[in-house]
Amino acid sequence: MSRKAFADKIRRKALTVAPGIYDMISAHLADQMGFDALYVTGYGTVASHLGLPDAGIATYTDMIERISRFCDMTNTPVIADADTGYGGLLNVAHTVKGYEKAGVSAIQIEDQQFPKKCGHTPNRPVVPVAEMVRKIKVACDTRTDPDFLIIARTDARTGLGLDEAIARAHAYGEAGADVLFVESPESVEEMTKVCQSLDKPLLANMVTGGKTPVLPAEELKKMGYTIVIHPAAGFLSCAAGLAQAYGDLKKNGTVTEATPMYSFADFNQMIGFPGVWAFDKKYAED
Repeated sequence: MSRKAFADKIRRKALTVAPGIYDMISAHLADQMGFDALYVTGYGTVASHLGLPDAGIATYTDMIERISRFCDMTNTPVIADADTGYGGLLNVAHTVKGYEKAGVSAIQIEDQQFPKKCGHTPNRPVVPVAEMVRKIKVACDTRTDPDFLIIARTDARTGLGLDEAIARAHAYGEAGADVLFVESPESVEEMTKVCQSLDKPLLANMVTGGKTPVLPAEELKKMGYTIVIHPAAGFLSCAAGLAQAYGDLKKNGTVTEATPMYSFADFNQMIGFPGVWAFDKKYAED
């Protein structure tokens, strides 16, 4: 799907479900499953790339290298987390240029103070509304493709309450954001109020174990959401699988049938070895 086709889908408020990707294995797998979008999770990418918490430590340089690779090696539209824009207004402009050039279809920018933290953890102070409004205006003015979508996220709910978060989201929409993201509402009633209060496409963040109820996509669609992301589904599942496999190996001296595993043949297929073998055969020495 092209960037324009994806943007048109979001503007029509057609439901889009996006799994979180955080490394090239997760990107390859998700890309081959027919999703309408992939979501580059900052939390998972920082954990995978740096082995550190998502606490404002990763830089633009850390992220753009990974994001460029994700876009280059997949065919599915990519939504990418850009934290606070990695600094002030000039940083936001630089980030938007880089993400757009990399092939991202939608960039997500949030109103936390730097250094930012994961949206389902405590102690997330936010910047003044006017500061975030300027960031959104810079982002919109900087993009060269009007189909490169700007997602504005507010983290105000946890510290300042739901009404403030909704008011901020409205202001960000007025500033030009294409999609609004009220992070971590804490009940179905709060999610419903968000949807009833805002008229732009809305993003729901489904984090297992997080602050927001995890609901099926169709229920979220009826509520009024357009984009549904599951940023942690991949890395939490992977961590559970690794813990089981390594624990099995440590206990038994081998990996037993008790550990479910992707077959080696299927993994070769998924990662692209058939293309390598075809190349080798075509150019083999006589």
